[in-house]
Amino acid sequence: MDRSWRTNCAVIFAATTSFALAAPASAQDTFKLGIVTFLSGPAADSFGVPARNGAQFTIDQLNKGSVPSPYEKVGFGGMKIEPVIIDENGGATKQVQELRNLYQRDNVDVVLGYISSGDCLAVAPIAEELKKMLVLMDCGTPRIFEEARYNYVFRTAAHATMDNVGLVRYMKAKNVKMDTVSAINQDYAWGQDSRADFVAAAQQLYPNVKVQIDLLPKFGAGQYGTEISALVGAGSDVVYSSLWGGDLQAFVLQSVPRGLSKRSQLVFSAADHVLPPLGDKMPDGTILGARGAYGLMSQKSPLNDWLFKGYEAVNGVYPVQAAYRITQSILGLKAAVEKAMSKNGGKKPSTDEMVEAMTGLEWPSPGGLIQMKLADGHQAIQPIAISRTKYNPELKRVDLVDIQYFAAECVNPPPGVKSIDWIKGGMQGAKCD
Repeated sequence: MDRSWRTNCAVIFAATTSFALAAPASAQDTFKLGIVTFLSGPAADSFGVPARNGAQFTIDQLNKGSVPSPYEKVGFGGMKIEPVIIDENGGATKQVQELRNLYQRDNVDVVLGYISSGDCLAVAPIAEELKKMLVLMDCGTPRIFEEARYNYVFRTAAHATMDNVGLVRYMKAKNVKMDTVSAINQDYAWGQDSRADFVAAAQQLYPNVKVQIDLLPKFGAGQYGTEISALVGAGSDVVYSSLWGGDLQAFVLQSVPRGLSKRSQLVFSAADHVLPPLGDKMPDGTILGARGAYGLMSQKSPLNDWLFKGYEAVNGVYPVQAAYRITQSILGLKAAVEKAMSKNGGKKPSTDEMVEAMTGLEWPSPGGLIQMKLADGHQAIQPIAISRTKYNPELKRVDLVDIQYFAAECVNPPPGVKSIDWIKGGMQGAKCD
């Protein structure tokens, strides 16, 4: 991305939204926030753009002082938020350079974003090297903090272990048969780690389960004819997948006509975001998660009403997981900035002051309470919901039914224990009541 594109993007962004970005009177008046999400490529339509739209909506509302309690104060502690949004598409090497540009050329105060686990693994060490604050809003691999320690890096959403433990607990609670399982996942950190967690959790709650077909196509493959033939031929009780974005849409569109959903129970760990574009193409009865209690599985609260209704009014479609995750990240950063300001006399906080305030923080979000309980206070846990699909012809949308909620400490590992070790050890200490 060159400088002219970035500048044009910022101009277009300001012109096409209702942001009221007053010209700064001084550096104390604004908070410059770098935001990274997919704006192009196969991950943009159902994931990256909803995240961008969620950020736009939330920042607009914060700058107006229109967010419900406890977020009524304008912007971050009275400072208007000035976003600089860039595209995550292009691979990890490109994202490393873009992160440096955001800090060193655009002089942002904090960078917040990232969806791809591969990008998160690549950029986290760079933020640490530069001693700049980085807030990861998604990227599911548990490896971020289980294979390294960071002072300046935070992840404000639970990692993929929650998704897969939640799925298996749901299936067990609903008496879903799983003597045999096949899997198809993308061949990079997210897909590999999700597969490992799901299989390990299944082996705990279904001790006699047998893995039949185990496929790892490359990210962005788009065509799954060979893989679908293998899955249909196996006829497993369950076909599990952590595919997402355009890959998941393509897989559903190609597999349903070949009868995969009639031969096997489809179980998707992160699929709510493809329901609006797929509509009646998503088969009824599919078991899926949304990486939290988000969207059509969210629970009523003033904060959730604000996001769900407000986002839908602006964008013409209800918010899915990406919009929820980036909103909870922005609200968490706001809570940290204002906590730091409460200790420094109301001045714009330094990076180190924000880092201290964010460590171990808890805050309410539209999807429930977010708690920075893992990785010495740098990794969040949160509650999750799992459900089944049911197409609603009157509303012309896929509804989510038979919803079950799981507490954060039921589906996330405790502090100090690696996820896969916790699962293989029988998920000791889980609090599921």
